Amino acid sequence: MQELDTTILNTAVPALARAMHVRPVDIKSVLTSYALSLAVFIPVSGWLADRFGTRRVFTVAIGLFTLGSILCGLSTSLDMLVACRILQGVGGAMLVPVGGLVLIRTFDKADLVEVMAFVASASLVGPMIGLAVGGLIIVYVDWRGVFYVNVPIGLLGLYLTGRYLPDYREKDVPPLDYIGFALFACGFAVLSYVLEIFGSHELSSGQMMLLLALAGALLAAYGINARQTAFPLLDATLFRVRTFRVAVIGGFLTRLGLRGIQFLFPVLYQVGLGVSPVVSGLLVLPQTFPYFGLKIVLPTVLERLGYRNVLIGNTILVGLMIMSFAAIGADTPLWQIAIQAFILGCFTSLQYTSMNALTYADVSGPQTSDAATIAATTQQLAVSFGVAGSALLVAFFVPPHLHLHPAAVVHGMQYAFLVLGGLTIVSSAAFMKLKADDAEGLSHREAVHHGGSGH
Repeated sequence: MQELDTTILNTAVPALARAMHVRPVDIKSVLTSYALSLAVFIPVSGWLADRFGTRRVFTVAIGLFTLGSILCGLSTSLDMLVACRILQGVGGAMLVPVGGLVLIRTFDKADLVEVMAFVASASLVGPMIGLAVGGLIIVYVDWRGVFYVNVPIGLLGLYLTGRYLPDYREKDVPPLDYIGFALFACGFAVLSYVLEIFGSHELSSGQMMLLLALAGALLAAYGINARQTAFPLLDATLFRVRTFRVAVIGGFLTRLGLRGIQFLFPVLYQVGLGVSPVVSGLLVLPQTFPYFGLKIVLPTVLERLGYRNVLIGNTILVGLMIMSFAAIGADTPLWQIAIQAFILGCFTSLQYTSMNALTYADVSGPQTSDAATIAATTQQLAVSFGVAGSALLVAFFVPPHLHLHPAAVVHGMQYAFLVLGGLTIVSSAAFMKLKADDAEGLSHREAVHHGGSGH
């Protein structure tokens, strides 16, 4: 449900802009608010499940996500839509972590890798359906249908949760770090707001710098609080583990470009090239195909070449593929765009598999849960910052009075792809901190397992 919603919404960006009477670039707030809400509330999802039980928390999560979807469909302004997306994000933040917690506690460790690999593959169905269904909804129904499609899925989820989901909880749950949560949430909320309005001239340079300083102070205060409290919101000591630190930081930087281009594609195709939402979704669809077939061979590639070589080399290839989309123009045949999307999907699949597996290479025992929480949080922050950054690039390269002019949009997008591709190539430097034998202990099954989540 979560993947389906995100994918459909990406396809609907131009239609939403027309309905809300704003520029397509302004719809970034609808995407970033949800991603930021996920990043803020994911850290408390595990604590809530331990405290109140997995069944109750998962039920509330589906209920909030479904209610948020309904309210999004009823929205009459951009501000109202953003507020409802935040509510969606609160529910969505508890879905994946709590669902994973249920699997870990239900299945034996010997079966867990296979189960999680199956769940990861099944989650790819959402994006594949969303790309095609999203275009059909926009063309033949209405933009509100993009959100209403979640309702029957949510109701089915509520029924299945109440009937089949085990209810696990811990007897002795440490207190929640309320101060840390408040500092973390406020710090990233202010930082996200600055990214949101940067370049819009709504605030003066002095006011922007003041907000940046406030965000930095709040996050610094969180860091101090985390070192002093017995049970911090996020266990920052995990960053002392080199492979974990490289995986999280390098993964965050690489995802900025990979997630940012997902915002650019529908605007380029629908506004710049003038294709329908249906065709726009189909042009992105080939990017998801490699995730199924390459799952079999990717662990072998990692075992033979090593994580260091793969992550450095493949990150550069991903950046070059992103830059290749700068060559797309009004005369580019659609089949060529589809092939480029497929090739990008091949390199992206290898990138996610290796980065996510590396996260757990030297983490074990009780640290695994905290590692998963930190990884999920930074991945969602990368989504929020990636979309905000790509929208900022569009606003910079496409003059406001030409935001609906096809030639200007294509020209601006070309520069945006070059910048995001270059940023991705530079991010490969983060993986140079790895050693040649890092993550050698990861088995074939472990690589498959960890490669399926956190796209």
